[in-house]
Amino acid sequence: MKILFDIFLSSRYPVAESAFDLKTQEKGTVTMTRRNVIVGLMWGLLAMAGVQAAESIAADDGFVPLFDGKTLNGWQTTGNWIVEEGGVVALHPRAGESGWQRYDAYLTTARKYKDFILDLEFKINAGGNSGVFLRVGDRMNQVASGFEIQILDTHGLAKPGNHDCGGVIGAAAPSKNMAKPAGQWNRYVITLQGKRLKVEMNGEQIHDLELDKSALKDRPTEGHIGFQDEAKPVWYRNVRIKELK
Repeated sequence: MKILFDIFLSSRYPVAESAFDLKTQEKGTVTMTRRNVIVGLMWGLLAMAGVQAAESIAADDGFVPLFDGKTLNGWQTTGNWIVEEGGVVALHPRAGESGWQRYDAYLTTARKYKDFILDLEFKINAGGNSGVFLRVGDRMNQVASGFEIQILDTHGLAKPGNHDCGGVIGAAAPSKNMAKPAGQWNRYVITLQGKRLKVEMNGEQIHDLELDKSALKDRPTEGHIGFQDEAKPVWYRNVRIKELK
């Protein structure tokens, strides 16, 4: 900031014989001083400083991306998951593929997580179906060894159940239907800490669940994160996690 202040002072009191001084033919008066140029430079530097400060705050919020934007490093799958332009991770089902029981085709983190905030966006087509699996103990049996936040094309449903979009399957229906129409991006912010699960969908809280008082009370307290392969196209982006102590 001192440098910027010095620049501002120098702009108010120009130094003679500057490279910016343009002299007239008659009296040598200045037709262009350094002031306009340097004041513009000063505001440009201030704007850059603001951007850098914002980036610093974002970098210090504790979240880390779960994808590198180019590959599926850190994940395991036999499914046809592809990193598309912009780092979007998409499932492109192969001809003849079907069914959620192909657990090795799910896209699953190589490592396990315990307490965390998972922030992600997803998009499905009309009739689409997928799911976010949490604390999966056995990658080859995710339904029985973890639990799922449902992704399903149920926009506009008046009374969604636990198998509809936003539901915790087998445990709790969302408090409200926040699912957007097919083809639009939705956002989940999922907080898992101890035996408490909170879920926000598109900016609204839809769950505050005590897992030890639910049908999921016997599920692991640590496990993998997985995205379900239901043999229907699905897209994920901006997937990031903040581990909690």
